[in-house]
Amino acid sequence: MPTDLGAIAEQRGIKYFLISFTDLLGVQRAKLVPSAAIDGMAKAGAAFAGFATWLDMTPADPDLFAVPDPDSLIQLPWKPEVGWLAADAWMNGKPVDHAPRNVLKRLVAAAAERGCEMKTGVECEFFLISPDGAEISDAADRQGKPCYDQQALMRRYDVIAEICDAMQGLGWQPYQNDHEDANGQFEMNWQYDVALKTADRHSFFKYMVRSIAEKHGLRATFMPKPFLELTGNGCHTHVSLWQDGKNLFDDAAGELGVSALGYHFLAGILHSAEALAALFNPTVNSYKRINGSPTLSGASWAPGSVTYTGNNRTHMIRIPEPGRFELRLADGAANPYLLQAGILAAGLDGIDNRRDPGKRLDINMYTDGHTVTTARKLPLNLLDALRVLEGSKVMGERLGALVPSYLKLKHEEWNAYARHLSPWERENTLDC
Repeated sequence: MPTDLGAIAEQRGIKYFLISFTDLLGVQRAKLVPSAAIDGMAKAGAAFAGFATWLDMTPADPDLFAVPDPDSLIQLPWKPEVGWLAADAWMNGKPVDHAPRNVLKRLVAAAAERGCEMKTGVECEFFLISPDGAEISDAADRQGKPCYDQQALMRRYDVIAEICDAMQGLGWQPYQNDHEDANGQFEMNWQYDVALKTADRHSFFKYMVRSIAEKHGLRATFMPKPFLELTGNGCHTHVSLWQDGKNLFDDAAGELGVSALGYHFLAGILHSAEALAALFNPTVNSYKRINGSPTLSGASWAPGSVTYTGNNRTHMIRIPEPGRFELRLADGAANPYLLQAGILAAGLDGIDNRRDPGKRLDINMYTDGHTVTTARKLPLNLLDALRVLEGSKVMGERLGALVPSYLKLKHEEWNAYARHLSPWERENTLDC
């Protein structure tokens, strides 16, 4: 039976709905719809000029309709008269093939045809900075090794507690919050769930964190590397595959407690890692994190090579305990829907082709990685990553129309960056 959003609005005191979809570059686009009009919008969708967003469209294309998913409804904790709805992009009576949420839903359906579903949890790191973005917001946050700094965490108690209280009220089951390895950096964790729900929550989390930070006179950024001397923002993702309530990756007899199926899935991600970087590290700035130097803590908290390990944070994939693995590749700029879609696409390819991850490495990759001559290196820049994605048969087949559309927009972004004249170039070339 269809969900009656109008009736829900009356019951909960919702005056307006944000019908929101996420474009290829991860930007959230929305229309604010009064509750009196929501039932009509729920059927037909809210109309947008799709070309005016980061989708592969032109002014000659017809209207894009964002059709809300009633199951995604979230009442804004800081503005409860507004309800947020994740929406699917439609045009000409059918889903837009390259729209990120639609891409993820296709892959979720492909997994469901096999009788399984992927569950994930994300660790979203962010900085609290000054409104102009020039510096971190807490001038007293100066420790050389600030990770888990109690004093710095509690100076931002009002912001962190409000966000955590909001997640508790929404039923997300948040379980910990901490100050991260960079000055001014924080991480908040909530319970894992099925991939689409995690993607919707990830998308809303970024909006919520920015909004609550603004309410406190601050600015939140998920930018991969906003300050060169500090650790960047990652988005580590914990992954498992389930069937009828059973974790298919969990096997007491398997190495490190992971099943053969789990290793095939993991191997699929290793196989397509360089192509996935184009999706999971989607900005020019992303590669300053991937190729960053360790801080005083001894880590950059980001991988540089395509390797996996046990409970060791210096590799791209870590197996911290039986039944799951942690992918440490993605950064804060990753599109929440393409992050989940990319993992699922690569993982299903690994299962279908029974890919072998090879022998795991247990060394410290930050200090001894140079001794491993067989480990593939991650791309050095966005252009390299885009070129690998362009040539990836796996991603082309599994992600379909997304790949050429994404590549088109990202090559335009790279070319805009290449046309930029930086102060470094002038300083080092004026007297050539």
